[in-house]
Amino acid sequence: MMDTKWVLMTNDDGIDAPGFELLVKAMNKAGIPLVAFAPSGNKSACSMQLNLGKPIDLHNRNELIQQWDLDESVGVHLFALDGTPCDTMIVALDGGLNHVLPDIQPSLVLSGVNLGPNLSQDSYHSGTMGAAREAGLYGIPAIASSYTSFDSEGMEVGIDATIELVQRVLPLVPKTPENLCRPHIDLNAEHVSSWPNTAPNRSPTEADHQLMSAFKNGELMLNLNVPPEWNGSYQTTRLGMRWYRNAVQFSEGKAGSVESTFTIGAAYIDTETVENGDCDAVASGIASISSLPTWPQTHPLALDDALLAHALRSDETGHPMWFKG
Repeated sequence: MMDTKWVLMTNDDGIDAPGFELLVKAMNKAGIPLVAFAPSGNKSACSMQLNLGKPIDLHNRNELIQQWDLDESVGVHLFALDGTPCDTMIVALDGGLNHVLPDIQPSLVLSGVNLGPNLSQDSYHSGTMGAAREAGLYGIPAIASSYTSFDSEGMEVGIDATIELVQRVLPLVPKTPENLCRPHIDLNAEHVSSWPNTAPNRSPTEADHQLMSAFKNGELMLNLNVPPEWNGSYQTTRLGMRWYRNAVQFSEGKAGSVESTFTIGAAYIDTETVENGDCDAVASGIASISSLPTWPQTHPLALDDALLAHALRSDETGHPMWFKG
């Protein structure tokens, strides 16, 4: 196990969610060592919410190893944290994992599989994506994965696509992340934006190399969305466009108590066609893989638009071309 690459897993539906159980079982069956730091309860749509200055309990959930019939010899450790998805990443990567399992250092973070899509502006709301982004801020490559139906029936296709992507990516990343917890910050790294100066010209080969460097250093994350009618193919995408309509329902409150009661939840969703959009790929039965920047625009470690445009190039399998960088 000395040369093994470990995957640090989390989600936003909670450690007992059906999707998480299925993914852990599939990872274990595939022979991929994993350690889970997942929320103890459902924390969907909490984005990058944190519990600041509040003690957060960590629970050993290794009883699930027997309940889920996992093979311990592969390498599996399961913990639940009474916090948000981003809390789980901060606690795990900033000392918590080392505290409970000092001999394990993860090579990759996997967040999901989320029940329901994380497309377009969901990237702002999603706890699943928030955890992957937080991992990137800590300098470790990360994947967020979602099954785009809210019905768990048939979720196995989302699990299959996720395992395939992990197996594709894991050999590409170093056993020890190059910049975990940011011990050094290179503002002159080739993949970092030169903003406000003009972006340099790059050949496709140079761009692929820089995108891979950005992923290894946490400046770039992957967002996978798999539709229930998945046809087995992948598409390299950008964020698409969708609009939640009639998102607020309300009823009158009781006299003398509250004015009204409001419930947020869209009645229907409109989408607009976007070239290489994630919404459009999923609507066509294709699994969407988006390469998304971790840092916001104008941050010194952000990626420039010209480099991200290269991230839309795909190979013959539909995966990002920069995987070969």
